[in-house]
Amino acid sequence: MMDDYSADTFVNRDDPIPTVILDGSAPPRPRTPSASADQSDVETPSQPKGLRGRFSAFKEKAKIQDQLVEKLLAQVVPMEGAQIPQDESSPKNDSPGVARPNFNLTTMSNNFRRFNSRIGVVFVFQARVIRLLSWRHPTHTLSFLAIYTFVCLDPYLLPLLPIAILLIGVLIPSFVARHPATELNLSSDQAIGYSPHGPPLAPAITVKPVKELSRDFFLNLRDLQNCMEDFTQFHDGIVRLVVPRTNFSDEALSSALFVFLFAACIFISIASNVLPWRLIFLALGWAVTCVGHPAIQRQLLSAHEKHIHPQEAKARGWMEDWVERDVILDSAPETREVDIFELQHLSNAGEWEPWLFGPSPYDPLSHARIIGERPAGTRFFEDVLPPQGWEWSEKKWALDLWSREWVEERIITGVEVETEGERWVYDIYDEHADRVGVVEQPEPSTKGKDKATRSPFPKPSWEEGEDGDSRRGVWRRRRWVRLVKRKNFPEVAG
Repeated sequence: MMDDYSADTFVNRDDPIPTVILDGSAPPRPRTPSASADQSDVETPSQPKGLRGRFSAFKEKAKIQDQLVEKLLAQVVPMEGAQIPQDESSPKNDSPGVARPNFNLTTMSNNFRRFNSRIGVVFVFQARVIRLLSWRHPTHTLSFLAIYTFVCLDPYLLPLLPIAILLIGVLIPSFVARHPATELNLSSDQAIGYSPHGPPLAPAITVKPVKELSRDFFLNLRDLQNCMEDFTQFHDGIVRLVVPRTNFSDEALSSALFVFLFAACIFISIASNVLPWRLIFLALGWAVTCVGHPAIQRQLLSAHEKHIHPQEAKARGWMEDWVERDVILDSAPETREVDIFELQHLSNAGEWEPWLFGPSPYDPLSHARIIGERPAGTRFFEDVLPPQGWEWSEKKWALDLWSREWVEERIITGVEVETEGERWVYDIYDEHADRVGVVEQPEPSTKGKDKATRSPFPKPSWEEGEDGDSRRGVWRRRRWVRLVKRKNFPEVAG
């Protein structure tokens, strides 16, 4: 196992050099790979020698790198007529490390090259995980399952894993790389055992970014390209599987799924402390790992084609019938009652003039009256619109004949209510306070009246009156009501 570790641990060099095609042009000729990453760019005989020649070659290489990355980005970012949004609300100088630069093509190009030079270790780790779970080396997979079994049966060993990985996977291979075993002399019959004593015999392991436009740089580009495609396929598959069943486009199916998940939540919350979680995770880990074995995959595919696939349509039909039969949806849209207040103002000639239709009765103690604001609303009845997301359920507005009820519900004071006729609610003019507002009752006069006829209770802050009463202010209002219902949004064909 220790012989597999070398200074090139995180570089995947066994794959062929990818062919790069940009803008339909002919692919460039592959560069000859060398034995190490530090010598991946081979110098051709026609290349000029000396410091000036090396500087010219470096400039030419940087130019080629910029052109390559710009062509790659040009396929993603539209360069002509594009307006790239910038974040104007991000903090600039609040604290160090908070402000981040906006999008810039040069910065994007530099960061992409640096990122691609260092992403190889992720792809190497991904390849090793795939080899482990696909049973390329059964001894490695069985060793992983043994460790996983110990951790599942004794979860207290879980904090030990990162320490053991650091010791066995990093420190020991790094030490063996600096103190390699002595090469055997085949001409001698004497075997020399490994000894860690003595000074280091080899350089230390380092993880360096690959050189740009080298073989490994293009390998990282290829792996990054395939990783983006895998993520896209995975994302689209999850969207196709989950979103139509959870976004209530089919309300019956989503409601049934909600019922199942709610029942599962109740069951888990009650029975969670008695479930054998160690055995459950142990069985799941073994099942997922064993499914990756080629022989088991062939058996599963055969069983799926023979037993499960013919029953899929039957099971789906049973589920649809159950949803259609047992999941009852309220097809009638929700309805509510909305109101509007018709306001009229008393002119100097003593006539009532139509003023507007507003959402507030503009009563004497309303906030708008106290601060001196004019009432808000629209001049014409036809301009009154339903609330957002609602539509009219009735064709016409209806006059609210129960004017006393809505005055009491809103605790409106200082008004006179008509209980018959047109149901206007007038402001009461207070002659003593010389203002419109709550009526302050004067002391009752005792002249010509017996003391027994005095009323010990004050009058209410609103009064019932009839048309023609002179004790009124300059505003009157009445309430109109109308039913609205939820607006149905038709499904848009995708």
